[in-house]
Amino acid sequence: MTSGTPDDDIPAASEAGAEAQPPPAQEQQPEKKHKTAAGQLFELVAIVAVALGLALGIQAFLVKPYRIPSESMLPTLQVGQRVLVDRIGSHFGSPDVGDVVVFHPPAPANGEATGKGPGGQCGVDNDVGSPCPTAYPKRSDVNFIKRVVAGPGDTIAIVDGHVILNGKRQDDSFTRPCQSGSDCTYRKPITIPAGHWFMMGDNRGESDDSRFWGPIPKKWIIGGAFATYWPPKRIGTL
Repeated sequence: MTSGTPDDDIPAASEAGAEAQPPPAQEQQPEKKHKTAAGQLFELVAIVAVALGLALGIQAFLVKPYRIPSESMLPTLQVGQRVLVDRIGSHFGSPDVGDVVVFHPPAPANGEATGKGPGGQCGVDNDVGSPCPTAYPKRSDVNFIKRVVAGPGDTIAIVDGHVILNGKRQDDSFTRPCQSGSDCTYRKPITIPAGHWFMMGDNRGESDDSRFWGPIPKKWIIGGAFATYWPPKRIGTL
């Protein structure tokens, strides 16, 4: 008997794998979704809302623009000029002499209450020969912009509109001179209380300032003006 070869009972390799394999499936490209008009409008509204929210947040806590309403800061700032005010800096530090700041004045400065003193604005009955030493305790809701000319513990007197700080006349070549008159000269010095600052406009003869309603507390200071952005020809730092 003749025995077959060992391979006789084994299917051919080609037959064993005879089942055809399906070709690899091609990756299907995602269908492009076309935005509807309503969807585009919603997206635009969302973008505008976020931008507006950021702008309001920045103004409320960081930087706020202000428009100069009067001639009290001539020639440094003109009527209608716009400045940027750092709102956060006042929370971590105190203003320095020479800084231009935005703040709330005492209520009598805006005619909201009756103060004392010769002009009816000071917080106490002060000597006509001295600047107002104490502000009326209630602040106004309006905003003023002036220059810091004296700080806590300083003594200040005023002669012809020039600041005499701690016995020394200050360099004020940037100011508009004050004409002779009672509002330009207060020879009797006062001492600025702790936590208070004395403000004056650069237009010394046309400024309603601390000479009449006294130094103001830090909590009334909104922030320091650090730059001007309008009109374009006056863009710069302060």
